[in-house]
Amino acid sequence: MATLALNLDNLPDLLTVREVAQILRVSTLTIKRWGKRGKLTPIRINSRGDRRYKKEAVQWLLGITPKTT
Repeated sequence: MATLALNLDNLPDLLTVREVAQILRVSTLTIKRWGKRGKLTPIRINSRGDRRYKKEAVQWLLGITPKTT
């Protein structure tokens, strides 16, 4: 797994499961489980239903910014 520099300013507004897992230092399966439990709600995109996560929600989990959902 490639390392991701933890510079949240340079990240896009919507993050992939893998990017979020790397930022939070958990597995991709954990991110998917959190989505099912409502801890980190995904946005479904395209016909496959790929998951994307708002950068603000990830920052809120890290305690960086207030949740603005």
